[in-house]
Amino acid sequence: MRKLFTSESVTEGHPDKLCDYISDSVLDSYLEKDKNSRVACEVMCGKGEVFVTGEITSTANINIEEVVRNTIKEIGYFGAEVDIDYKTCKVHINMSKQSPDIALGVNKSLEDKEGENVQSEGAGDQGIMFGYACDETEELMPLPILLAHKLSKKLAEVRKEGIIEYLGPDGKVQVTVEYEDDIPIRVDTVVVSTQHRADIELEKIKKDIKEKVINTTISNDLLDDKTKYFINPTGRFVIGGPLGDSGLTGRKIIVDTYGGYSRHGGGAFSGKDATKVDRSASYMARHIAKNIVANGYAKKCEIQLAYSIGVAKPVAIYVDTFGTNTISEEKIVNKIESKFDLTPRGIIDYLGLQNPIFRKTTNYGHFGKKELPWEKVIEI
Repeated sequence: MRKLFTSESVTEGHPDKLCDYISDSVLDSYLEKDKNSRVACEVMCGKGEVFVTGEITSTANINIEEVVRNTIKEIGYFGAEVDIDYKTCKVHINMSKQSPDIALGVNKSLEDKEGENVQSEGAGDQGIMFGYACDETEELMPLPILLAHKLSKKLAEVRKEGIIEYLGPDGKVQVTVEYEDDIPIRVDTVVVSTQHRADIELEKIKKDIKEKVINTTISNDLLDDKTKYFINPTGRFVIGGPLGDSGLTGRKIIVDTYGGYSRHGGGAFSGKDATKVDRSASYMARHIAKNIVANGYAKKCEIQLAYSIGVAKPVAIYVDTFGTNTISEEKIVNKIESKFDLTPRGIIDYLGLQNPIFRKTTNYGHFGKKELPWEKVIEI
């Protein structure tokens, strides 16, 4: 049976990703000076203005406006005429401390209050988090989202290195992969939309993107004479970034995870410290799913963790191996429960999530990057 599956990625200059990156830059800035910082930073940008809001409780004193401007500069936005200028944009900051009602449940878990031997913070919110892994790539990630991330990252590289010097920071990529009996066999369609200077002809853009981005990123054995290419299909993409479209933290959650190949609990990641299980438990669920596959217990694995606000332990663990398991799913759950401390404190300590590592996660996916601690392969 043949089928097509499509995933998308965006470049670091996409307005939503710009907001994600500012949020994570603020988070890391606080963690660098106070590892116990509680941060929930949300950003919205549009038409030369950046709005930063949320709740931060920390002993650190951070110049948030400076972080915002430096982040916009790092991405490469310099011109208010076609996107945003880090020097002249307006920055609005509206921050408060974490609600004492929320802090009441996070500082001391329900189990601790009731005398159970669980000396841990409670979860910062209720929620369901998913983790996924499959054996169709070396990274144990689905191929469509992996290729989409590699292409969008390549767009940024050729821009910054001057290989295609006329590109702008904003861009989007989409990859459709053809599967036969659940095995990826070829790339059916590649879509690339990239910001560019006004004086560049479309045919040159198409030629350069095909030769210097697509052909240098996707393996030749996945491309054939039937592969379709849509490069800047509107014909023009000069105005971009927050001038072309508004941006918002947390609006690219499917790009951040598995490209739609697996379920998503709904919570966003960027700008949140690790007491927020939206983020930390999603990372842990990916770690567990990856190691179930890496240890040969299944070819595909999806993990769901469910939490209640103020309660340390997950209220439920769910495992789905889609019929590819080599041991029973009940035994897999038992292994998870005996191997891992899934309280917020247990996850934070195990993965080192009080360290300022979150800017590394923002762009080109939170999963599949070998340098991140939840991607480590262990024996379980």
